[in-house]
Amino acid sequence: MDGNITEEQQVEQIKAWWKENGKAIVLGAVIGLGGLTGWRYYQAEVQSAKEQASDAYTQVINRLEAGSDSAVADVQAFIAAHDSSQYSVLAALQLAKAQVTNGDLDAAAEQLNWAISNTKDDAILPVAQTRLARIYAEQQSFDQALAELDKVTGESWKAKVAELRGDVLLQKGDSVAAREAYVAAQQLGASPALQIKLDDLAQ
Repeated sequence: MDGNITEEQQVEQIKAWWKENGKAIVLGAVIGLGGLTGWRYYQAEVQSAKEQASDAYTQVINRLEAGSDSAVADVQAFIAAHDSSQYSVLAALQLAKAQVTNGDLDAAAEQLNWAISNTKDDAILPVAQTRLARIYAEQQSFDQALAELDKVTGESWKAKVAELRGDVLLQKGDSVAAREAYVAAQQLGASPALQIKLDDLAQ
């Protein structure tokens, strides 16, 4: 403002400026506060949904482990209701495990394929892939099993995958390739039981 104008004139200029810009300032403040409140509400809703999914997951898995007659249907319903949540992927893994125990390998493979397609977790993906490879091998679909193992690329899984590849190749009847896979696994630091497998092949 001009330093030569009186205090009264300054007040009048402020009033005029506020008359012109005040509504926009107030509206901006209201929108800002509303946005903050809305964001906090959204975060609270997301957290609440996570907690509800966690509780529901625990309940259906407890029923599955207890062998409830409706357990499989309950888990399938949970997966359908929470298909965008990683809890649904965990539920699919648990359901597949139970189905393997019950000898329903086709259903277990279906669950694992769904989990692989829907997980966003790099820690869960190789678990599902290696379990699926085992199922394919049990079904004597050895090439499918080996192809599934090839998809596991995590550094920390290399030794385990090499050993599993040896298991599949041995089941397939290719003992030479199985031994090569076991030796590779041993060099990568696989399980202590691997030496027993190598000793059996040497006999």
